[in-house]
Amino acid sequence: MATGRRDQALNDALAQVAPGQALREGLDRILQASMGGLIVVGDGPDVLAICSGGFLLDAEFTPQRLSELAKMDGAIILAADASRIARANVHLVPNPNVPTSETGTRHRTAERVARSIDVPVISVSEDMSVIAVYRGDLKHPLEPIARLLNRANQALQTLERYKNRLDTVSGALSALEVEDLVTVRDVVTVLQRAEMVRRIAEEVEGYIVELGVDGRLIRLQLEELMGGVEDDRRMVIADYFRDDSSWHLADALDALADLSTEDILDLKAVVSVLHLAADSGELDAGLQPRGYRLLSKIPRLPDAVIDRIVKRFGNLQKLMRATVDDLDEVEGVGETRAKAIKEGLSRLAETSILDRYN
Repeated sequence: MATGRRDQALNDALAQVAPGQALREGLDRILQASMGGLIVVGDGPDVLAICSGGFLLDAEFTPQRLSELAKMDGAIILAADASRIARANVHLVPNPNVPTSETGTRHRTAERVARSIDVPVISVSEDMSVIAVYRGDLKHPLEPIARLLNRANQALQTLERYKNRLDTVSGALSALEVEDLVTVRDVVTVLQRAEMVRRIAEEVEGYIVELGVDGRLIRLQLEELMGGVEDDRRMVIADYFRDDSSWHLADALDALADLSTEDILDLKAVVSVLHLAADSGELDAGLQPRGYRLLSKIPRLPDAVIDRIVKRFGNLQKLMRATVDDLDEVEGVGETRAKAIKEGLSRLAETSILDRYN
């Protein structure tokens, strides 16, 4: 995938074999006993159609039972939620015309089954002492927990650095918005940084899925670092994109997420997919925000009210010049909220400018 986003179906499969899950304990037992195994997580009609021989169990899943059944040569068929062992010692007969890059018999079968049926397939290699998860066209070998934790921590450190840079350019954008000095370059720089932060966070999230119960501290750190980032990214686009019948906010968000790693580093490539609300062929062309982003920073201001305020005033400069009475006229605002909005915008403007020039 161009953006490096992990397939959700593979993520779901990895969550089933993460530390803390009974299935992972069973797989570890197989490895510790120096045995191999082939496990299909799913017992629907399409799976049963390629099963030959073996015997029906329909027994509750336990790690001990899985490791005992792995002593036989055949595949083990589990229920889709891995709560029960459906069959054991099964000979799998997938379509031999399905291409495979594997060489060993067990791994070839695992890859062919995963490519032809939408279920996770797990192979445990006796010789290599490796557990591999197959889903669709993807194969993911499970790594040792210590190595995963090391990678996750390195990714978190990278995320923190990028988040600090995002905070800097985001604060600068706020000041420029207040002073009505925003250019295309300023907007796409913030969006570029926000998207890079989102992608690093997505990588960390992948490690958390694999780590299972061992990833709790990583998750807490990730949530703290990413607080508000996705909302701010959405609000920046809402402030500047050109909305029409064929292009909406969700389209712009998707287009940004779909950019390749090379394109996200190219400001002009970012500009080309966003449909900004200006003749934005030049990075130094001026832009005016609608005001979504700064309004969203005012506490207890509902999205519906923000939408009506933006629709009423059109852009941030007109909004900042509005009086309390002007704001009070907007449906759903009222005098108390109008004062809070006026004071909130004044405070944000002062803080942003002070931060920029200090």
